[in-house]
Amino acid sequence: MTSYLKADIILCNRCSYGTKMPKLKRDVVKYVRDKAKSRYEKGTECFICGAKARLDFHHYYSLTALLNKWLLDNNLNPQYIQALREDFIDEHEDELYVHAVTLCNMHHKQLHSIYGKEPSLVSAKKQMRWTQIQREKHGMV
Repeated sequence: MTSYLKADIILCNRCSYGTKMPKLKRDVVKYVRDKAKSRYEKGTECFICGAKARLDFHHYYSLTALLNKWLLDNNLNPQYIQALREDFIDEHEDELYVHAVTLCNMHHKQLHSIYGKEPSLVSAKKQMRWTQIQREKHGMV
């Protein structure tokens, strides 16, 4: 799959045709994450062990993978992400806000050591199952 994280494409196919845009200064996904994070409901403790310090917010459906897939599937130019990000967020509300979990840094790192730095979208249900099993092992059920 082609990655659009660092965009060099100039023409938009959904916005004004032929309009040239300056190269983005940041990775495309950061523009979406910044807009979406105000609605994250980060818990006050780790879902697995109950720790209350060093908490991370984990998306079971990787934001980067979701965004790249959406851009490719819709043949969209990532240079226009600031104009398109609301559409992406609206279309992926469940993946961004429902299918997510608060984990302590240790368990977050452990999850990524198993499923990779950027887990594939098809591993989301496996990640959910893994966190549930770990929660049970820690007596949190």
